[in-house]
Amino acid sequence: MPARIEDHALLSDCRTAALVTADGDVDWFCPPRFDSPSAFAALLGHEEHGHWALHATGDEVSRTRRYDGGTFLLVTRWRTATGEAEVIDALPFDGDRTHLIRRVVGISGTVSFRTVLRIRFGYATALPWVRQLHDGSGPAIAAIAGPDAAVVRGIALSADGNSHAADFTIAAGDTRDLTMTWYPSWSTHPEPLDVDALLHRTRRTWHEWSDVFRVDGPHRELVSRSLLVLRALSHRDTGGIVAAPTTSLPELLGGARNWDYRYVWLRDAALVLSTLVRHGHLSSARHWRSWLLRSVAGDPQDVQIVYGVAGERDLAEREVDSLPGYDGAAPVRVGNGAVSQFQADVLGEVLVAMSEARAAGLAEERDTWSLQRALIEHVVAMFDRPDEGIWEIRGEPKMFTHSRALVWAALDHGVRAVREHGMSGDVDAWERLRDRVRADVFTHGVADGGWFTQTFGSDEVDASLLVLPQVGFCAWDDPHMLATVERIETDLMRDGFVLRYRTESGVDGLAGTENPFLACSFWLVEQYARTGRRDDADQLMERVCAVANDLGLLSEEYDTTAGRQVGNMPQAFSHLALVRAADALR
Repeated sequence: MPARIEDHALLSDCRTAALVTADGDVDWFCPPRFDSPSAFAALLGHEEHGHWALHATGDEVSRTRRYDGGTFLLVTRWRTATGEAEVIDALPFDGDRTHLIRRVVGISGTVSFRTVLRIRFGYATALPWVRQLHDGSGPAIAAIAGPDAAVVRGIALSADGNSHAADFTIAAGDTRDLTMTWYPSWSTHPEPLDVDALLHRTRRTWHEWSDVFRVDGPHRELVSRSLLVLRALSHRDTGGIVAAPTTSLPELLGGARNWDYRYVWLRDAALVLSTLVRHGHLSSARHWRSWLLRSVAGDPQDVQIVYGVAGERDLAEREVDSLPGYDGAAPVRVGNGAVSQFQADVLGEVLVAMSEARAAGLAEERDTWSLQRALIEHVVAMFDRPDEGIWEIRGEPKMFTHSRALVWAALDHGVRAVREHGMSGDVDAWERLRDRVRADVFTHGVADGGWFTQTFGSDEVDASLLVLPQVGFCAWDDPHMLATVERIETDLMRDGFVLRYRTESGVDGLAGTENPFLACSFWLVEQYARTGRRDDADQLMERVCAVANDLGLLSEEYDTTAGRQVGNMPQAFSHLALVRAADALR
């Protein structure tokens, strides 16, 4: 039985990520980049698919864990009948190198530990050749397979079948540093690390970033951690912001709705950008805008909804047979078929984010308005084309009302850029089309009962409609919006949480059902708060925040029957929606 999804902690060096269970197993690690093939993938299988265990042994073993302040240095305090010790886990900031540090510090008495290492490169397709290193720097092994290699230092590991293991004891005041460095297999193996210097640099770097936050009001700690998660999912070189650091964690336990989220969705990244800008991080906006310029360069007709971390366009989806999936939830997927979809809302989210950054003081630079103007012209050319929508349906394209509202938002922000900020563009034509799109929504996207509908001509409702007042399409207390909220409460509430839509309607073209989507519940919190339903907002906020794990991390969805987080984690969408909801309450 694998660790529960919510039992995991996140480590990040803003290039890649690792997940650590509460029992001290690193069971997901993809060096050197978020979307690289895994070295540890027990998360999507079992121990033989790669992991690094480190835990106390003996009698009366217990543990607690926390992050070291506003960082992603994980501190696990182990207690046994004979003493106490801490394990500090980190992916340190160190130029272009990728390390995993596991420092063990004796606090009192003595504590016995066991560590077991199984490196399996390439999504567990490669059992590496492992050899002992004798370079005079102490005990070390090197593991090599294909393009990947790693050196592990700090303890004498002995072969045990296809794993390497060791037992050791730590006494009060002692420190033992276990380290793993990934490197290209054609390079010479790296030198030993200065762990003290790396940990100091990493703490300082995280604090320099987190100290910029302007956070107060309710749920301050969760908001701060959520903003840190958004940074942790941002690549510090390219500026790309991934949706999550994992692939194929199931939206339904045992099901097949398993997707690879280790890429940059324009929508998700734009929403992250807006969130960071509202909390004082214009530098992040500038970095991502540079990524956007590079990634979408060329003909606007070729703009994709999702790209690789550095702007790669080829994200063809495939199934990975070497991994059985989280608790048997198959298939495991790498790449994402949504890359070929048309989602009409995406450019609206991008242009809203760019507008907010401009209003916050981020000056336009050479080519940045030219890019935005080209994107607006693309919206003009495609405004009446059916699409797959925000939820990336795999059925027939439709006229999604949410998408139409974001087309309106794209045009509206183009008009405002010209009228209010002196930018250039065919503002009269944009204005006419903007007003036409709005009229179309009220003509075709409103049910007889007065609520906005999921698609033109249907009676179904969709939680994405809660975004309409967020982007200014209508007022929070518009009668159509209030009717939509009432319908969402009737059709989409499950055990006090909000579903994206009714899967039984068949709109998504997929088999099976799914669980409530955490971002949607946070959107409803915001809607309640903005329309004076403070008690309802507070109650729903408390209910959804209670789902966060002990470290403040959230996945994509919540299984209300099993009482478990499901889907890829941590999920940028969930965390940015939490921040929005808390802002509304404040």
